[in-house]
Amino acid sequence: MTNFKKIKYLLLIVVLGLVFSCQEATNQKVLYFAHNSPQSHPVHLGALKFQEVLAQKSGGKLTLKIFPDAQLGSEREVLELLQIGSLAITKVSAATLSNFVPEYLVLGVPYLFRNQEHKFEVLEGEIGKSILEKGSKFWLRGLCYYDAGSRSFYTKTKPVRKPEDLEGLKIRVMNNQMAINMVNALGGSATPMAYGELYTAIQQGVVDGAENNAPSFVSSNHYEVSKYYTIDEHSAVPDVILIGTKAWKELTAEEKQWVQEASEASAQAQKEFWRISVEASMEKAKAAGVEIIIPEKELFAQKSKSVLEEFLQAYPEMKKLVNDIKTK
Repeated sequence: MTNFKKIKYLLLIVVLGLVFSCQEATNQKVLYFAHNSPQSHPVHLGALKFQEVLAQKSGGKLTLKIFPDAQLGSEREVLELLQIGSLAITKVSAATLSNFVPEYLVLGVPYLFRNQEHKFEVLEGEIGKSILEKGSKFWLRGLCYYDAGSRSFYTKTKPVRKPEDLEGLKIRVMNNQMAINMVNALGGSATPMAYGELYTAIQQGVVDGAENNAPSFVSSNHYEVSKYYTIDEHSAVPDVILIGTKAWKELTAEEKQWVQEASEASAQAQKEFWRISVEASMEKAKAAGVEIIIPEKELFAQKSKSVLEEFLQAYPEMKKLVNDIKTK
């Protein structure tokens, strides 16, 4: 962290501390919710629903103030603010949380979920709730999951209709071992690369394609240079709404109930916001001439089984959790 960033970070902590002191004097509690999504994003729309329901349930005694667009810092900086109690709530990917809680890694296993219904049956049931609670020892208590969609392949010149079509293709992936293993297992050549470089890389043929959810495929303008989108839905890592345990402990039992119920209500609304975003994105891609391909997912799932086997070799303690999810 540069000296400038350190100074900015310390000033932010001081300002937030002064704000919280003023709130105590007025007998109204305000929870600060910071995230890095734009205001048009389903995450922000979900946060607004959280704000609305919390105000209703508490009669205005407990309110939410939202800071979108990374106004209070990067994802990592905001997590640190939660841990020290200078900020109450944020949203991060479950992949980020796997650095604290290994169980979140399981949610990135390819083809772990049979469909959307199965995914939310797991996340909103006892399995998902038990994972949310495991972050508390790191001062990060999970409240609920937000839908972050499913990642699928998109390519520039060659359509992917079956796993064999990936053979010889350079596919950009995040710098994540499970994503790298999956693409390689399917016959492609996994190519980690910064997201900001991807548009030009596809355009110039440095890579043949990439993988992401539909809204990201469109909002990044990658649909302009990739004319095939294959909905194989190989992974569905959710986002997580977190509250710092220091902020949580300052709430009364009644306030905790309001926050938990409001967060869960917002999660249900956010799922619908995400669905609408996916539909709009696909329509925009189709209108631009992108061919939407619906493959036989089981072919991809079968060919990528080695990824799960390698994961369980590295994390044998996760075998029961994986089995519990698959048999749910």
